[in-house]
Amino acid sequence: MLQVLTTVKEMRAYVDRVRGEGKRIGLVPTMGALHAGHLTLMRQAKQVCDVVIASIFVNPTQFGPQEDYEQYPRVPENDRAKAATAGVDVIFQPEAGEIYPAGYATYVEVGGITEKLCGLSRPGHFRGVATVVCKLFHIVRPDRAFFGQKDAQQTLVIRRMARDLHMDVAVDVLPIVREEDGLALSSRNVYLSPQERTAARVLYRSLGTAEAAVREGERNVTKLLGLIQSELARESLARIEYAEIYGYPELNPIQELQDKALVALAVWFGSTRLIDNTILEVAACS
Repeated sequence: MLQVLTTVKEMRAYVDRVRGEGKRIGLVPTMGALHAGHLTLMRQAKQVCDVVIASIFVNPTQFGPQEDYEQYPRVPENDRAKAATAGVDVIFQPEAGEIYPAGYATYVEVGGITEKLCGLSRPGHFRGVATVVCKLFHIVRPDRAFFGQKDAQQTLVIRRMARDLHMDVAVDVLPIVREEDGLALSSRNVYLSPQERTAARVLYRSLGTAEAAVREGERNVTKLLGLIQSELARESLARIEYAEIYGYPELNPIQELQDKALVALAVWFGSTRLIDNTILEVAACS
């Protein structure tokens, strides 16, 4: 039966008990408003771990002052019902004051890979992400943690943090889960008007344009970005924040595709910011 725990003390007591029973713990960190992408992570965790813990916490430290922290969708009862169907054993759903008590002043920063893409356009965002995930790893002590590829830069930040801080946790990254028309699932999709929802399909089309060009032999990053930007420009409701290509997984600048490269997009549709990405693999296209 699904349990809901709200304090660090309760969570640690539960973890101590199941670890004492020799059980492997899987953690799925979320901010709630669960969709099929989250449930895919939870089901995968259930396949390879004995106990699955899903955190539901809208983390204030990863939102900028003009961002949507207050408006971010919060549907706890709906989330609990969905998590139960995916085999989650425990939901950890603390209040902000439980994670960041009065006087809190300690943060985790990952250098280098946070200084571009979302890290450039959202100052402080990845400091907030790294801090809350670090805290969750210490509280839950999972054997494995599960994240989605849609937040590609975030997954790289978390893997780097775990490696650099010698955290004894495997970070599993699962493929993007998409709607039938290709739109990547996101809790923020509910913000879109019907017209914006239709327009947002251009993200997947633009990534497909780049993939097709690579299959046909194109390796020049400038030309690939030109194709992506031209496709995005066909949609009048799309406002590009960034469309970039970096070497993967180091996010190093490249001029020609050599091995793997990340195509990353952030595009506004009205007041809604959506991100998407794909990994281009030259070897697979040779």
